[in-house]
Amino acid sequence: MGAVPALASAFQPRTGLRERIEQARADHATLVLTQVLSGGGGVGKSQLAAAYAHHALSEGTELVVWVNASETQQVVAGYSDVARRIQASGAGGQDAETDARAFLAWLAVTSRSWLVVLDDLADVEEIAPWWPPPSRAGHGRVLVTTRRRDALLSGGGRAVIEVDAYTPAESMAYLRDRFTGAQTPHLLDVQAEDVVRKLGYLPLALALAAAYMINEDVPCTSYLQVLTDCELRLETLLPHQADTEGYGRQIAAALLLTLDTAQQCNPVGLAAPALRLASHLDPAGHPQTLWADAAVTRYLTTHRSGSTEPAALPPSDVTTEQARSALRLLHRYGLITCDSRHGPRAVRLHALTARAARETTPTHDVPATVRATADALAAIWPETDHTDPDLCSVLRANTDTLATHAGDLLWQSHGHAVLYRAGKSLLSAGLYAAALTHWHHLATTAGRLLGPEHSDTLTARANLGTAYKEAGRTPEAITLLEQVVADAERGLGPEHPDTFAARTDLGTSYRDAGRTPEAITLLEQVVADAERLLGAEHLETLAARNNLATSYLMAGRAEEAITLLEQVVADADRVLGLGPESIAARANLATAYSEAGRTAKVISLEEQVVADIVRLLGPEHPDTLTARANLAISYREAGRAEEAVTLEEEVVADRERLLGPEHPSTLTSRNNLALSYAQAGRTADAIPLEEQVVAGFERLLGAGHPSTLTARNNLAVSYKETGRAEEALPLLEHVVAGRERLLGPEHLDTLTARANLAASYRQAGRGEEGITLEEQLTTDAERLLGPEHPNTLTIRANLAFSYLEEGRAEEAVPLLEQVVVGRERLLGPEHPETLTVRNNLANSYSNAGRTAEAITLLEQVVADTERGLGPEHPYTFDARNNLAMCYKEAGRIEEAIPLEEQVVAGRERLLGSEHPDTLTARANLAISYWQMGRAEEAIPLEEQVVAGRERLLGSDHLDTLTARYNLAASYRQAGRAGEAITLLEQVVADAERVLRPAHPSAVAMTDTLRSWRRANKPRWWHW
Repeated sequence: MGAVPALASAFQPRTGLRERIEQARADHATLVLTQVLSGGGGVGKSQLAAAYAHHALSEGTELVVWVNASETQQVVAGYSDVARRIQASGAGGQDAETDARAFLAWLAVTSRSWLVVLDDLADVEEIAPWWPPPSRAGHGRVLVTTRRRDALLSGGGRAVIEVDAYTPAESMAYLRDRFTGAQTPHLLDVQAEDVVRKLGYLPLALALAAAYMINEDVPCTSYLQVLTDCELRLETLLPHQADTEGYGRQIAAALLLTLDTAQQCNPVGLAAPALRLASHLDPAGHPQTLWADAAVTRYLTTHRSGSTEPAALPPSDVTTEQARSALRLLHRYGLITCDSRHGPRAVRLHALTARAARETTPTHDVPATVRATADALAAIWPETDHTDPDLCSVLRANTDTLATHAGDLLWQSHGHAVLYRAGKSLLSAGLYAAALTHWHHLATTAGRLLGPEHSDTLTARANLGTAYKEAGRTPEAITLLEQVVADAERGLGPEHPDTFAARTDLGTSYRDAGRTPEAITLLEQVVADAERLLGAEHLETLAARNNLATSYLMAGRAEEAITLLEQVVADADRVLGLGPESIAARANLATAYSEAGRTAKVISLEEQVVADIVRLLGPEHPDTLTARANLAISYREAGRAEEAVTLEEEVVADRERLLGPEHPSTLTSRNNLALSYAQAGRTADAIPLEEQVVAGFERLLGAGHPSTLTARNNLAVSYKETGRAEEALPLLEHVVAGRERLLGPEHLDTLTARANLAASYRQAGRGEEGITLEEQLTTDAERLLGPEHPNTLTIRANLAFSYLEEGRAEEAVPLLEQVVVGRERLLGPEHPETLTVRNNLANSYSNAGRTAEAITLLEQVVADTERGLGPEHPYTFDARNNLAMCYKEAGRIEEAIPLEEQVVAGRERLLGSEHPDTLTARANLAISYWQMGRAEEAIPLEEQVVAGRERLLGSDHLDTLTARYNLAASYRQAGRAGEAITLLEQVVADAERVLRPAHPSAVAMTDTLRSWRRANKPRWWHW
């Protein structure tokens, strides 16, 4: 009884939703099951109810009643009609309410099966007396559809099931079935998924759109072009004439059906303006806290309609509580969803409902709506994104949506602050490609609406330059910033703050591009202007001096940088007290100390920086994480690898939690952790991590970004240091090509990449190619950086090392002597880099047969290293190890052994027993024991070396083969000839397989095996 709707064309069973409905039915404890299907307009509630009604009839349910419940009187009239038709006791036909009660009484006592559907229930309060009663026989069921979400609906034992739009799969299935049924399957093309997504998977919208496409023979691709046209109204896109299922309402009216009723409910007159404001935000959700902002409550106050206050009185201000009540009102009437469980996306509405609300907003109200929405978004944005990155992500999405709908309304006399805040947030989140797009659009729009020299235009262009730089497009950044500086000087004047900021940005970009002379010239001008205009102790002046000092560092002028930074720290402390500025200056000063070799000061200063910044900004501020990361690097450089690993693992975990696993800063932290793993001898942990970092940077920033190239470079170095030079070479060749393309052939990073490539050529047995490249590098560095620049000296030292490797010691010695003189003059005799090159010079003397000179120099190096860096520093152990080697070459093995024992004990203590350097020290000591005939002491050491190298490098690595060979020699010396020959046979077989039989090492091992076999044969007596 009643008009049960026919099932729509291409009806979708919606299996997941129906399973939830059936589960609610199974869980219900009362004798009559009342289920309420609640959802917004057009989600298909009535169609679901109709499907249940048809199913009930087909299954033999004896009475199915369908009642239009949009008005309570219609419910009463429907009940009354059914009562008369079934001849219910007490239904006399004289009074509709009496007959309706008779029907309800019949439902309670009948043994027959029944289903009552109350479709489109509108008034939850008025329906209260007319809920069907429990069925004593347990054969009754009530199904209700409604847009309301009132608590009353879930009272009385009723089960509420939320009905939402189709799933993407259901939407595609609907279009496919609909077009197939209409014999127009060609309309379903490659853009179908975009069409259903644009329609928000709303069943009503899909039905109207499908009918339109069928009527007009328009495929999905063409329809999508129409659908994305913001100028067209919903009635054009989804016309009423396409209502082939008899829905009966235009799309906008259907979606906003309950708005007029909600507008009359408390708080009166707020539903419509609240919905209009929400409609300009992201349909996927916005924060509920936005509705507590003063901009929103002011807007609701001025746009309230239908107030019950006397017209002569000014409207009372809308309170925060009333604004929240308006939200809940819209939620109850199914116009929005307000659910605090969704966090920063607590307030959501369907995209088509939003579009309908915007289209029905009076034109004169739109500017105020846009302005209030933008003001509120800007007001609730955290000062720094790290405090709530999820909220900031949502705010960016809402700003994008608002900007799309607002057009030029956000550019009345200036660009609205929220647009600039969103761009800064993109940069902070490491979303550089999106930041480029955003700032390019802002710069273009500002130029068009405000003029090219307006301060907002210049700010947008300057931020675009920053985005270019962060995206690895530094040359484009510099070109743009040079234009910005010129325009700012012309339009605003050379002394305007925005001009000052633009010149600073350009100077730091020059610095980052390796154009340090230009950076220093410009930043020195900036400092001079700042001191003249603002005073030497102004915050901007201190920042300018800080930037200049970092440029001095880049130019190898560490002492000048230190002098300047010490002044900045003193001035910042005196003028500002402990604050971000003084902490930043201290952090840079620590870096300068490190560059100058003042290692004793570096760690204590950085530990103080970490303590201060935690106290000032908290443990999770991005600057705190950066300070902790810098401290970890200093621990690593000081040889305190385990402390570095512990701290970097903490930083990685914190950045993953706070910034996300794919943020550039997180990837950089992982890269640093891998370097510390490598130094700690944990190459098995380091290389997989570096491989992940390379993949992450490629995915996030692209293969040509400087950070990606740096990560590839580090991975290649790890491959090289673990004997995988053949794998390192293509990576490094790619890095060199990428840096030459991105930074130019003369950039310092390019020179570094070419140096690493040369070292890999050398390790891969292509020594002459390596030397050729390093000779070119030396010439280029001397020309570009000057012969005394620290990097020039490093490149020259690398060339000398290659000469040594190729047996050209006589050429290596004069080069290293030059490097020693240069570093002593530039850095002092006890700087770590000076000590390293003196160490290398001593090795060159040794290789050139000048052992006495080598020993004299190394004894000085050991003493200086112990005094300057401490007896436990890795460099100290390296120097002792090299001195021991020279003692052995001079036949002074007795003096070598105590030194080597110290090195073994120290490296075990400092690096751990499994570190490659520890294994090398053990191997050297074992050889000395063997040379002294102490094979029994050598064997345990060599067995440890073999086991460690097999674990770290694999059994086929040349270093492992060498260790096994040495162990066999010790077995033989100890009288264990059988074990010695068996082991050497295995080593020879592996060497011939891995290295090829003609390899010099394989040949030498084979010759040794033959001699051992001959010596081990029994001697025959001849009669």
